[in-house]
Amino acid sequence: MTKSLSGSDSGSDWEPQRRVIEAAQTGDLEALATLYDTHINQVYRYALARLGNVQDAEDVAEEIFLKMLHGLPNYEWRKVPFAAWLMRIARNEVISFARRNGKRNHHGELPEDLLDRGNNDPVENAERQLALEDLRKAVELLPEAQREVIILRFAAGLSVADTAKALAKRENNVKVLQHKGMQRLQVLMAPKYPELAQRQA
Repeated sequence: MTKSLSGSDSGSDWEPQRRVIEAAQTGDLEALATLYDTHINQVYRYALARLGNVQDAEDVAEEIFLKMLHGLPNYEWRKVPFAAWLMRIARNEVISFARRNGKRNHHGELPEDLLDRGNNDPVENAERQLALEDLRKAVELLPEAQREVIILRFAAGLSVADTAKALAKRENNVKVLQHKGMQRLQVLMAPKYPELAQRQA
């Protein structure tokens, strides 16, 4: 996974990240490209996890970055990590898109890179895709707060700290929601995947 310019890192790691963000705020095209390349994957994965349709996720991801460009001059890097700030935009844009189009998650297509590219066994890849689809459906059954945390943590790949900032919650609350969400997913998935029930025992 590409390293996020989130501000979660400490020490000397943060200074070059801050310089990229500040350069992007002045309209530097190379810095803007760096921000895009660094974060497009997590934004796309978040949108896909929420919308369940590849085309919708691609369209919304582009809209999210347009909103990011519009708001970037007002971003203050000391107040909130960049990744968390961007995911707030992503969350709002996904909600707006779903409302405009009367959509919830479709349990639709999955990105090809979720499959094991090194595995040429079509049966195993098909089984993996079915398992991922079952997981998506189970995530949709979670309470909203748990679902948001699970998607931000594992689809978008945010840290606990950045997830807390994105959702305006305490880190301990995020950890509790993640724990409860994972427990609930095990319960939901166990009838079809009994090995998960064995882990709970």
